[in-house]
Amino acid sequence: MENAIVKCVSVLLTILLMNTTVLFAQKRSELIMWYDQPADSMIWEQALPLGNGRMGAMIYGIPAHEKIQLNEETIWAGGPYRNDNKKSGAALKTIQNDIFAGRLAAADKLANETFFTKTHGMPYQTAGNILLRFPGHEQYQDYYRALDLERAISLTQYTVNGITFTREIFASFADDVIVMQITSSKKGGINCELSYENESRHRVFKSARSLALEGKGSDHEGISGQIVYQTHTAVQNTDGVVDISDTKIEVKGASRIRIYVSVATNFKHYNLLGADPFARAADRLQSAMSHSYELALKHHKEIYARQFQRFKLQLGEERHAESQPVPTRIANFTQTQDPKLVALLVQFGRYLLICSSQPGGQPANLQGIWNRSRSPAWDSKYTININTEMNYWPADVTNLSHTLQPLFEMIKELSESGKETAQTMYNARGWVAHHNTDIWRVTSPIDFAAAGMWPSGGLWLSQHLWEHYLFSGDKVFLKQVYPIMKGASEFLLSALIRHPGYPYKDWRVLCPSISPEQGPLSAGVTMDNQLCFDMLTRTAKAAEILGVDNHFRDSLLVTVKRIPPMQIGKYSQLQEWLEDLDDPQNQHRHVSHLYGLFPSNQISPVRTPELFEAARNSLMYRGDFATGWSIGWKINLWARLLDGNHAYEIIKKMLTISDQNHPDGRTYPNMFTAHPPFQIDGNFGLTAGVAEMLVQSHDGAIHLLPAIPDRWKQGTVKGIKARGGFEIELYWENGHIKKVIVSSSLGGNLRLRTASALRGKGLQKVNKVQPNPLLVPATTPAAMISPDANLKGNKLQGYYEYDVPTAPGGKYTFTGLWN
Repeated sequence: MENAIVKCVSVLLTILLMNTTVLFAQKRSELIMWYDQPADSMIWEQALPLGNGRMGAMIYGIPAHEKIQLNEETIWAGGPYRNDNKKSGAALKTIQNDIFAGRLAAADKLANETFFTKTHGMPYQTAGNILLRFPGHEQYQDYYRALDLERAISLTQYTVNGITFTREIFASFADDVIVMQITSSKKGGINCELSYENESRHRVFKSARSLALEGKGSDHEGISGQIVYQTHTAVQNTDGVVDISDTKIEVKGASRIRIYVSVATNFKHYNLLGADPFARAADRLQSAMSHSYELALKHHKEIYARQFQRFKLQLGEERHAESQPVPTRIANFTQTQDPKLVALLVQFGRYLLICSSQPGGQPANLQGIWNRSRSPAWDSKYTININTEMNYWPADVTNLSHTLQPLFEMIKELSESGKETAQTMYNARGWVAHHNTDIWRVTSPIDFAAAGMWPSGGLWLSQHLWEHYLFSGDKVFLKQVYPIMKGASEFLLSALIRHPGYPYKDWRVLCPSISPEQGPLSAGVTMDNQLCFDMLTRTAKAAEILGVDNHFRDSLLVTVKRIPPMQIGKYSQLQEWLEDLDDPQNQHRHVSHLYGLFPSNQISPVRTPELFEAARNSLMYRGDFATGWSIGWKINLWARLLDGNHAYEIIKKMLTISDQNHPDGRTYPNMFTAHPPFQIDGNFGLTAGVAEMLVQSHDGAIHLLPAIPDRWKQGTVKGIKARGGFEIELYWENGHIKKVIVSSSLGGNLRLRTASALRGKGLQKVNKVQPNPLLVPATTPAAMISPDANLKGNKLQGYYEYDVPTAPGGKYTFTGLWN
């Protein structure tokens, strides 16, 4: 009788697990990344990422030898330090004079000797691996693994000798630990051994009911490793036996186990250590294990869903697209043009941002939060001449504004540490940051002059503060961040110098600098001028809105008139430098001088048509193919150029498989984008770029479907945000608007720009200057145009424009008029 009951229970459990798989694979199929084989244990880019902002995990899904690679956001090499070279202030004037006189080699040599040190930033480091060995699971059938983007859960399932094993794992947003449930369809079927693998200096020991590892961050470039971290792992079992020794955990004869992993460090603040990693890790573990798995899973899904479900996207149908595993879909994209795969990649970018950037933590670094190495490429730091900024391009527009909080905190911290750098290196007020930083918030230049001598990192980061204000209209937030903006502008007022090469222009420029990441040292490069224009005008506007600093505001407005305007060169291109030096054959990955087109709004088809055409010419010269993050930027640029078909061609460049046989591909099997190697900014750039193709709000109006490609004839986007506090739900067919619903959180004038005529209550013909200050762009200075330029004009589609008065909390519906 007892055997019959056990057999019945086993059958019921098998049926339940099979139904779970069907639900996972079919009912939620559009936002599930699934695979029919495990990751190769040696190929990290096949593993699937989980994260809760603070902790990250890469899941390999290997039946016999599972590997879970761990990260915690504060495990970095070194400790609090500074890298200011005290010789720089005295050498500054000589370097500037050498640059103005054309003695660039001398300037480069002196800059390397006096502005740089032997310390070039600390690397972000892995917490090592958890290894799970399952004897006898080498031969398996019916394999399936997946990542559910709607629930932030990874699943692995397979059968061995007729027994179904299921592993469900998530990085809990509720309990701040990693949780894994393993079940067997046969009672007592689980036998496994858990251990650690770690390359850092470490020790492993038994601690009460858990197995603990204590590790340490590396020494690096003369800075001693001061981060201490602990990983605590415990197993709950319903039956069977769990034994813990000083090296491993053994499980014998269990039907279901739950594994809890907690990681903590001694990090407190960028300039302060001293927390107790043991207490932190142990307390989180004990708290997570004190309530049921079902409740933990429920709370995790609820917290995550409140973030992820704010934005929905459908770009058309591709029948049976989900019937193939993700690597096959990527490899076949050139033939299938699967719109659901594009939508999946967009949502994967949002998933990664949620999982790697949460309030109270660190911002997403060069790899988000996922890193398998103690010496990752480029140290996986914060590269702030494009990459860190690109990480956050999707935040406001795809309804994830809360993920910006760690970035804003880092900017605040850089504004603190950057004051000493400004004084030491430039004899200047305010604060400055260069092209790279790390968790210790260093602000002096690193690497070498031709790549690192760029004092505009803080200027670019500060634009995120203003842009978030434009989306939110939050004056309390603006008041909080205004001192940061003011400090960046104070640096400009005291660091900008008169360019002696243009005596009749009275131009003020940053010197020394470079056009990222292209030497040689220069003065007044285009991107610097664009950033100076934005920094000065936006700080002045913020002061006006807040009713403060009238005299300071006047100084900003006087100075901004002395910033060199953008110039159009002899090849009809937007000049990258103050001099007409561009090479049409140059296909460098950086297109820094196009910052004025995106993410800034200084270049417009309506307000600055000559600059618009010149920017397009520059982008054509650069070419379409590039590294992953550069492809992400180019999608956004072509969207701003209102060319949806060209933007789509760039998306096709991104959706090419990158593996051992395809080194030039740009998307790995796990959908991480490839520089190569992996950099997460490509994922975020693509997500932002697709949003930019659907809705733009930077140029005086909310432009609906500004760059819709012919491929996406029908679709839906819900929850996309626009400047002015507007949220949009948009439906289109045959490339024309079918219906649009606009929700207004702040009220004020809503100006819609569309290629389709609209009808609906409240629509008014535009006959006045935009009255909504959150939608008004600054006036760009007129371009200087070379007499050798041959501008041909822009052939752009005509548009309808409507004004709609809105009230706070109001919702407004309009339909398209087309045949």
